[in-house]
Amino acid sequence: MAEDPYRVLGASKDSSEAEIKRSYRKLARQYHPDRNPGDAAAEERFKSIQTAYEQIGTAEARREFDDRKRMEEMFRGGSPFGRGNPFGGGMDLGDIFSQFMGGRGGPQQGFSRRPAPSGGRPPSQFETPKGANIESGLDISLDQAKSGTEVRFSHRRLRICEKCKGSSFGTTKGCTTCNGKGVQTKGSTLTVKVPPGAVHGQQLRLKDMGHEHPEGDPGDLLITLRLDAEEGRRWESGRLIQEAPVPITTLLLGGKARIMTPIGKKIQIDVPKGTRIGDRLRIQGHGHSGGPLDIEFVLDEPDSLTDSQMDALRSLRDSGL
Repeated sequence: MAEDPYRVLGASKDSSEAEIKRSYRKLARQYHPDRNPGDAAAEERFKSIQTAYEQIGTAEARREFDDRKRMEEMFRGGSPFGRGNPFGGGMDLGDIFSQFMGGRGGPQQGFSRRPAPSGGRPPSQFETPKGANIESGLDISLDQAKSGTEVRFSHRRLRICEKCKGSSFGTTKGCTTCNGKGVQTKGSTLTVKVPPGAVHGQQLRLKDMGHEHPEGDPGDLLITLRLDAEEGRRWESGRLIQEAPVPITTLLLGGKARIMTPIGKKIQIDVPKGTRIGDRLRIQGHGHSGGPLDIEFVLDEPDSLTDSQMDALRSLRDSGL
């Protein structure tokens, strides 16, 4: 089974593109063959990191990967189309991928039936079909999220064929423009309005901007906002985490550490005696838009050591520490 590129890069599905790139660069430096000569395990890890970044390192590649994974989920357990499949029963999965994705990097959801009404009544063949929704992500900065912004967004979806007006859907009628499917992939550029005070993971719904159905209503475009937490920070389940590099002596003996918060304020925090790498503390009012900020203590690793520091380390080693 192929490795999950998000897991390989230490990222999550809601990580911003900038966060994924920073994680990739850090891991690539750590496991680069020049830094690990003769280490076969490090070389294999480096190759995995490179492959993972090729899969999700750019907006286009990431959209294609995410779309393909959603498509696999749709087909796990049978065809998701049911009655009225515009692609017919003889089309293989590769052809469906090609049509849904519209070539490299396009959308890849198809058609769905409108959900059955509440009360357990099965869907009727006379219910109006509905084009599938399209899910996508949009990266913005913390400042843009705080004040609100407008962002140009490249969008591809299935639209009713301009030539046959969808009349070839579900029939044997031929159409040279849509190949008898009633729909064709079209690209456009939208202006997405992000409201002030937007939060990480917030979803914007653009009505009727999903895939069009030749015999029904269009689906919606669902855009999930991804706020770039910036260097040294990341999101976890909607919580903003900031790393605080601390020397080993401060971790063991306790002391103080200074950090720059997301709101641009320098603060001093207490490091309790015996703090371990990965321990956290929460401070209120210093996160995004005045929310909480979780501080995670990490080891501050010096690039080089002085002779006196090396002597001190040898002395500690000799004492059994």
